[in-house]
Amino acid sequence: MRRMRCVKIVATLGPASSDHDTIRALVEAGADVFRLNMSHGTHAEIGDRHANVRAVEAEAGRPIAILADLQGPKLRVGTFAAGAADLEEGEVFRLDLDPAPGESHRVCLPHPEIFQALEPGATLLVNDGKIRLRVDACGEDFAECTVMVGGTISDRKGVNVPDVVLPVAALSEKDRADLEFACGLGVDWVALSFVQRAADVQEARALVGERALLMAKIEKPAALKEFDEILAVSDGIMIARGDLGVELPVQSIPPIQKRLIRRVRAAAKPVIVATQMLESMITSPMPTRAEISDVATAIYEGADAVMLSAESAAGNYPVDAVSTMNNVAIEVEGDPIYRDIIVASRSVPHRTIADGIVAAAREIAETTDIKAICCFTESGTTVSLVARERPSVPIIGLTSVPRVARRLCLTWGTHAVVTDEPVDRFKKAVLSAVRAARRDGFADPQDQIVVTAGLPFNVPGSTNILRVAPCEERLIYRTDPE
Repeated sequence: MRRMRCVKIVATLGPASSDHDTIRALVEAGADVFRLNMSHGTHAEIGDRHANVRAVEAEAGRPIAILADLQGPKLRVGTFAAGAADLEEGEVFRLDLDPAPGESHRVCLPHPEIFQALEPGATLLVNDGKIRLRVDACGEDFAECTVMVGGTISDRKGVNVPDVVLPVAALSEKDRADLEFACGLGVDWVALSFVQRAADVQEARALVGERALLMAKIEKPAALKEFDEILAVSDGIMIARGDLGVELPVQSIPPIQKRLIRRVRAAAKPVIVATQMLESMITSPMPTRAEISDVATAIYEGADAVMLSAESAAGNYPVDAVSTMNNVAIEVEGDPIYRDIIVASRSVPHRTIADGIVAAAREIAETTDIKAICCFTESGTTVSLVARERPSVPIIGLTSVPRVARRLCLTWGTHAVVTDEPVDRFKKAVLSAVRAARRDGFADPQDQIVVTAGLPFNVPGSTNILRVAPCEERLIYRTDPE
C-alpha cells in the first residue's frame, strides 16, 4: 500500500468506525494513523479498537500508528434549578463555590483553582465562547461578572479562561488512569491536552518513560507564550484549533497555524493540524469548498499530518471523509506551486554531521535521477531529519524495531518498513534498502536510490554515511564493501 502523497492522515475511531471491516476500509482509503479519543468510550471499547487496528495492520502488512488522546481537565459550571438560564448583555452574573442549583443571576463553578488565578478584568468564556463574561470583582470563592455577550447557559457547560495561566495540572486523575491503560495497550503516541507550560509535558514524560512518544496539544494561549520550551521537550505537536479558536480571536488562528508549523518543521518533529477540517462530512457525503481549502492550506504549509475527529469517529461517512482528504492531498502535492512553497519555507541550520548527510541526500536526490532516499534508523531520528528537508522523492524508513516503524507513520513523506533483522554490515543495509524500494514500487532494477546509515550500526543518532546505490543487486555485490 504505497501512498501517493507525503502528508499523513489521522482518523479518529469511534462508534461509526470501531469494527474491523470499517478500520480496514479506512486504511485502504488512506488513513495512516488512528486516534483513540480517551474522552469517549470505556477502556474495554478502546481496547477493542486498538486490537482491531493491530489485526488490520497484520493483514495489510504495513505499520499503522495509534495515538491515544488524553481528555485533560474539564472546567465546567454546575447545574441550574431549571436546567438552564438566559443571560442578558449588561446583567450581573455571579460564579461561586456554592453547590446549590443555579439561577439567572448565579451558578456554581466547582473549581477553586480558577478563583485563585482570576483578576478583575479577566474574561470567562462559557459554552465554547458563545457566552462572554468580564470579571469585575473576585475572591477565593466567587467572581462577580458582567455579561458582555449573552445567551442561554445550561447544565455543565464548559468554561475557558484565556487570560490567565491556571494552576491546574495537565493530567487529571482520569488522565493518569487512561495514560497507564493506553501505554499498557502499546499505543505509539500519547497526545497531552491542556498543556500550558513545558513542565506539563515533563510530568507526563515521567509517567510514560520510553513506552510511547509524547505529543503536546497547543490549545491554550499560555502554551503559545512558552511554545519553544514546550516544543523542546515534546516529540511532536498538535495544533488543536478548536479550543485555540475559542480562547483567541478567530482571525488570529491562520497566522498562528503557519508560524507553529514552520517552527515544528525546523525542529524535525511531526506536526498535526486538527479540528473541524471536514466538519460538514459528519452529516454530508460532500464537504464544503471552504473545508477543502482549509485541508489544502495545511498541506501547502508542510504539515506532517491532517486529522479527522468526529468526521470519522461519529459521522455518517467516515470512509468518504478519509478518501476526500487523501484526494485533496494528492491533488495539492501534484501542484508545481506546492514544491515552490515547500522549498521557499525550508530554513534549516546545518550544524552536525547528520544534518549535513541528510541535506546532501536531499540535494543529490533533487539534482539527479534518484527514486527514493532510504534511511536505516534505530530511533527514528535520521528519518525525521530527512523529512525536515522535505525532499521531492519518497523517504523509506527502515528499522528492525516495529514500534519505531509505527511511530514514523506520522512523519511527512515516510514509508516505514520493518526489516527482518538488524543490519550489521553496510552491504547488507544497501541490499535491504534496494529490496524494499523495489518490492514496494518505488524503484525498478535500472533505477538508483540514496542510502543513509550510521556506522557503527544500531547506534541511535550516528548517521554518518551516504551511498548512491543501483537497484540491480548484482551490481551491489560487485561494488559495495563488506
